Amino acid sequence: MSVLAGPFAIACVLLAGAGVLKAWKPGDTANALRAVGAPLSHTASRVLVRAFGAVEAGVAVVALLTGNPVAAALVAISYLAFAAFVVVALRRGAAIASCGCFGKVDTPPSIVHVVLDLCFAGVAIAVVFTGDVALPDVLRDQPLAGVPFALLLAVGVYLVFLAFTALPKTMAAVRGVIA
Repeated sequence: MSVLAGPFAIACVLLAGAGVLKAWKPGDTANALRAVGAPLSHTASRVLVRAFGAVEAGVAVVALLTGNPVAAALVAISYLAFAAFVVVALRRGAAIASCGCFGKVDTPPSIVHVVLDLCFAGVAIAVVFTGDVALPDVLRDQPLAGVPFALLLAVGVYLVFLAFTALPKTMAAVRGVIA
């Protein structure tokens, strides 16, 4: 089992969850795309977000369950695309309260978002070359039927979700108090 199994599983679970939520509630992501200048109508942007959300979720699930190098590469590409989008939003100063990464949950674009996206892209790229991270295999090799690994995975996903959603708002509030 690879040391990358935990971080890669966190990246895949977040990607799958975000994809499902975008497909279910595409509005904020569609608005964010238009706010940074994507030449899409309201309807077209929502359809595009739903389609990419579904693909994102599917790729993440395949990567998580199989550790397939092609799926891992697609996970890396997804996170690199997210990082690029957030950098564009930050550079343009687009008035975006949420990039819509997690559907309706506010996910303001921030440097934290970029750093996490790049870290997960790096993990996925490493998995392309090392493999050995298919979740069923990882769980089979764990003590206590993989329950401790699954619990740590859940905690890791939740902490990274908070870093994407709550940390940028907290940092902005602190900047507001200090200024």
